Amino acid sequence: MKKSEVDEGNNLSEIRREVKQNIINRITSQRELEDEQLVKLIDSEILSFSENTFITIEQKITLRKELFNSLRKLDVLQELVEDSTITEIMINGAKNIFIERMGVITRWEQEFESDNRLQDVIQTIVSGTNRIVNESSPIVDARLQDGSRVNVVLPPIALDGPILTIRKFPDKPITMEELIGFGALTKEVAQFLQILVEAKYNIFISGGTGSGKTTFLNALSNYIPEDERIITIEDSAELQIRGVANIVRLECRNANVEGKNEITIRDLIKSSLRMRPDRIVVGEIRDSAAIDLLAAYNTGHDGSLSTGHANSVKDMLNRLEVLVLQGVDMPVQAIRKQISSAIDIIVHLGRLRDKSRKVLEISEILEVSEGEIVINSLYQFRLDEDIEVEKSQRELGKLERTNSPLINIEKLQRAGLQIFGQEVEVARS
Repeated sequence: MKKSEVDEGNNLSEIRREVKQNIINRITSQRELEDEQLVKLIDSEILSFSENTFITIEQKITLRKELFNSLRKLDVLQELVEDSTITEIMINGAKNIFIERMGVITRWEQEFESDNRLQDVIQTIVSGTNRIVNESSPIVDARLQDGSRVNVVLPPIALDGPILTIRKFPDKPITMEELIGFGALTKEVAQFLQILVEAKYNIFISGGTGSGKTTFLNALSNYIPEDERIITIEDSAELQIRGVANIVRLECRNANVEGKNEITIRDLIKSSLRMRPDRIVVGEIRDSAAIDLLAAYNTGHDGSLSTGHANSVKDMLNRLEVLVLQGVDMPVQAIRKQISSAIDIIVHLGRLRDKSRKVLEISEILEVSEGEIVINSLYQFRLDEDIEVEKSQRELGKLERTNSPLINIEKLQRAGLQIFGQEVEVARS
């Protein structure tokens, strides 16, 4: 009898389900198998199935990989996790998987067998970080073994099935030179920021979700002189500062099942002040930890860096006010004076309509005048509205120097550094 042929798609999926069920039946009646034994069992089942159905070599290899990932790893998710070009994985129920690659979101052609199978994968991820997620506690943050950030929302909160979002991070951090190559900023601006970092200006990076704040913070942090002591504080450890030997990396801890033993950003900032830091780098400020950050900035820890969500430089200042008020009852004018004395520079990032991430504004934060914080814009991104957006078009505008000079130059003078107009010069003693 002639073997029937298998096409890519439904028929291969049928074989996958049948072979998987056969393997599960055999495993449950045997002791736990090692990975190599499981692979041999998969090959045996595929070979047995191919006696009556023609399966190509490529299909057999695909089946082996998919079955192994389904039985031992993260199922269809495993391939996406291993793909270094993917930066975000968005799973909206078992049948809707989306990925972000190079800033572009596309739909993934594969899917989970069912919501129950997706929930099994979610439980595997969450249990690996000693967290619990279920109907009574349907929202959780976790991490994969490679450090990727995971967020889970389960039904009944999620109406269309389990929601799983994974933010991946590159094995090798993106450098400032690469950001220049991507067109995120110019070489002149990078040199300008390098001098500000060396001179210990307190720099705050703002931007919306997915604007590249953490990537930019990491690149900027690598301008910190290698002989300084750095304390990094993050919700989830993402920063990869290279070239500095004296570095302490701190990470928050969520509360346990009983709601106890939580370690917050505020706790870590307070503790870091006793560690003799030259600089404190805080991954993101999103709550009343803003109080402690401003206090650290204002108590001699110059050259510190942090990030926050906002739509503009002015919005970032307003949001910091709100975050401070979440933790302490202070007059708004007092808060504004604290902010203006603590933060020297705000670098605002954003995504343009062509999906590219760019530095949109660099502003100096001055004193409070007539009740408002004075903003001195140093660089502005000028958008060319006449340019039609194409897939290959990345020059939508240009980051240009304004006519405003840098006002506060005391830190530059103390560091022996100078900035003249649009030309950047470094004078070392």
